[in-house]
Amino acid sequence: MTATRLVSLLGLGFGDCGKGLFTDYLCRLWEAHTVVRFNGGAQAGHNVVLPDGRHHTFSQFGAGSLVPGTFTLLAYPVIVHPTALLVEADYLRRAGAGDALRRIVIDARCRVTTPFHQAAGRMRELQRGPAAHGSCGVGVGETAGHGIAHPEQLLRYADLAHPAKALALLDAMRLTLRAEFADTCLHPSSQAAYQAELAVLDDATIGARWLERTAELTRRVAPAPQQRIAERLHKPGTVLFEGAQGVLLDEWRGFHPHTTWSTIHPAAVADVAADAGQHARIEHLGILRSYMTRHGNGPLPTYDARLTHLPEPHNASDGWQGQFRRGHPDAVLLRYALEVAGPLDGLLLSHLDVFERERGLRWCTGYEVEGGFSLARRDPVSGQLSALIPGAARDLNHQEQLGRLLAQARPRYADAPISGAAELVRQVEALTGLPVLHGSYGPTHADARAIPQ
Repeated sequence: MTATRLVSLLGLGFGDCGKGLFTDYLCRLWEAHTVVRFNGGAQAGHNVVLPDGRHHTFSQFGAGSLVPGTFTLLAYPVIVHPTALLVEADYLRRAGAGDALRRIVIDARCRVTTPFHQAAGRMRELQRGPAAHGSCGVGVGETAGHGIAHPEQLLRYADLAHPAKALALLDAMRLTLRAEFADTCLHPSSQAAYQAELAVLDDATIGARWLERTAELTRRVAPAPQQRIAERLHKPGTVLFEGAQGVLLDEWRGFHPHTTWSTIHPAAVADVAADAGQHARIEHLGILRSYMTRHGNGPLPTYDARLTHLPEPHNASDGWQGQFRRGHPDAVLLRYALEVAGPLDGLLLSHLDVFERERGLRWCTGYEVEGGFSLARRDPVSGQLSALIPGAARDLNHQEQLGRLLAQARPRYADAPISGAAELVRQVEALTGLPVLHGSYGPTHADARAIPQ
């Protein structure tokens, strides 16, 4: 009997590392039957482009959904956005994926994002003005935070199958959230946008109308009990765990407050598997882009405005996330990502084709920075900051201090530019001690291949 192979894909940057491409590629290479989303929610944006030109930005469905027969499992603690899921299913149908709702399993315990969470999350970001955290604007963080503050109002996917209970929870959360906001925004230039979101919290009819829409989803995709989750994770063949965001945005290990409300770590994958009684070994693969990128506010020490010419067809600088920035590859942040992620089995490296058009990328070897001796380690020869020291578990004050340190760091680069893709692979392997197992040299699965070892 064929065994079950479990493989996780974890981003090692600030997101946008190529998780969609590699999920699609490995689903085909290994004939994976299931893609498990184990963290985050509808704020994911994993792009898959097919050789025939079809494209989809995956938000909640697994990025293997364009491979015939591949299932998606939204496992607890994923946060589900039901109406956005219906919209995405329609996009996938038009992209040729058929009825993707026939190939999705949703854990009954998954928390649910509502219109009220989405509105409240956007209003908080508008209130922050120039100090915005970088929200995606879909309510994932608000859902998580509200559930912690008001567990009695937590709405789970199973609750949607019981309209009376769900409506009572919706009414309670709407009133609770409305009481947290004044009628005017702290930043007058954002008042119109703020007022539009406030109107959602003032509308007592939205809850019932929203439930009517979600009924289509629960009718098509019944809340899955733990037994069905276990069956999916024990099915012989390959199961891919597709991480959302990246380790440098982790809620506890990222640089607070510019982080996400989810954990990007092998332990989060192991918890989902163990919850289903699956204790087989999990292979953990880290994913890197050939250069650094980041959406919105937050530190990016190697940011270089001269790199804006690098093509980025699926990441814009508008919307709630803010400016999309590019930077040179960064050894300090890579060391940190590996330290907080824990042991990995190998690496995947995307966007290696960038060297066909860009010869100015440089390897950042360290930072010049004043102070910070309790937050970082320094190279004894150069005196440069060479590694960040992670804080104790859940020490957000330490993580915020790391962010401040990075914000004033001055990167120092190797003397010569990176000569090409092969040179970057060698440098990454030398720094990490891990093999780069697969690389992508273009936007589609046909452009990805194994790296000879």
